[in-house]
Amino acid sequence: MSIMEQQTLDMSALLMEAYNIGDLINASREVTEYLVSKQAIEASSGVQEAVKHFEKKKVLFEECERFGRFHPDFNRAMDEMKDAQDRLNQFAEVVRFKQAEKALDDLLHEVSTTIAYAVSESVKVPSNDPLPKGGGCSTGGGCSGKCS
Repeated sequence: MSIMEQQTLDMSALLMEAYNIGDLINASREVTEYLVSKQAIEASSGVQEAVKHFEKKKVLFEECERFGRFHPDFNRAMDEMKDAQDRLNQFAEVVRFKQAEKALDDLLHEVSTTIAYAVSESVKVPSNDPLPKGGGCSTGGGCSGKCS
């Protein structure tokens, strides 16, 4: 068997394992809760009405934001958008959806981290966390000197 054939075989085995991991994730409690909470949001007319209201206020704010704080309606548009978002976040369905979304994101990040660190501790793993943990040049922490 040539080296190219061996690499193709390794890649297809790797892809099969990736699909198996995907199937396991799809069968998880986190995915089930995410999908159920997403359906609840889609089925709630109150939530859908609040989403449409929020989207309108967001578009208005984005128009003002193009000109910055000096736009005469900037503060009003920003306050109205925040109020619409607060109204949306008061729905139990939205709260459950956000919790389910975070749990699923945490699961996916944990799986990604496990796979990446199985390759090397220096592999960077993307995250949705706005406050990344750890050090290094890309995280804003102290430099360990291993980057270059």
